[in-house]
Amino acid sequence: MKKYTAIVSLLILMMLLVSCKGAKDSTALSKSHWPNGAQLVVSVSMQFETGGQPEGAESPFSGNPLPKGQPDLAADSWFRYGAKEGVYRMLDLWKKYDIKVTSHIVGQAAVKYPEVAKAIADQGHEIAAHGMTWDNQWNKNYEEELKFVKDGIDTVEAITGKRGVGYNSNWLRRGPNTLKVLQELGFLYHIDDLSRDEPFITMVNGKKFVVIPYTLRNNDIVNIEGKHWSPDQFLNQLKLEFDQLYKEGATKRRMMSISFHDRIGGSPAVVNAMEQFIKYTRTKTGVVYMRKDAIARLVQNDPNTPIDNSEEKYNN
Repeated sequence: MKKYTAIVSLLILMMLLVSCKGAKDSTALSKSHWPNGAQLVVSVSMQFETGGQPEGAESPFSGNPLPKGQPDLAADSWFRYGAKEGVYRMLDLWKKYDIKVTSHIVGQAAVKYPEVAKAIADQGHEIAAHGMTWDNQWNKNYEEELKFVKDGIDTVEAITGKRGVGYNSNWLRRGPNTLKVLQELGFLYHIDDLSRDEPFITMVNGKKFVVIPYTLRNNDIVNIEGKHWSPDQFLNQLKLEFDQLYKEGATKRRMMSISFHDRIGGSPAVVNAMEQFIKYTRTKTGVVYMRKDAIARLVQNDPNTPIDNSEEKYNN
């Protein structure tokens, strides 16, 4: 009897030790570097640009441009696909999985297709700014750039009823004055930066300005620019990136950025790939999809958010 009691006691002790270890491991796993408790935040961009593109804008036909002044009807139809099909197909996907995305909208796109811009806003997605047209900002003086950005955001607000707090320059090519212009106009963040896998703060005229890094890796534009990038490769890229960032998210703050453009990301194959990716991410705990404005507000005053003044000489 004594031998039996001793064995039982030993088993109970072992169970307690395992239980304690499990609790300890659980605590370690549940530690988050995000204020919202997530292990990895995924942020999706859905750029609405159709109608704001200039003559000769990037398209499948860019390598063989027509003579100046000659309308490229094939290219125009390719861009129209974004407004006629692409955005709506993506909106259906986000609605199905209750995901809110950030849509940087070109002012002229909203003017030409107000019903598309309103549909994005009506479904609760973030309306962000993307200039008035596809145009450079790096070659504008301060006053010209201020007007360009203000015209774009005012136009989109008049159509959607939403005033953006986030900004994306054409091809990310902002100029030395861009952040000062954005700060003057009341913006909270910009995305024209590729330097980190987490949001950070930069100081502009002595005040905090949030940077939500963009991506060229997880970006559908490579289907056009890269020529040989297929939707199945894109899906594999997303999965590989997700797995690595999710693993890193156990010990540091990590954010995954994904970018779609109306006429590319809204194609059937790319939407199919993205749906497979969403399902894949939902097999993991602690994965949160967030709008960029929500991320910016979350990290703006968090003491754990890094401050990076690599561009200090331009921002003061």
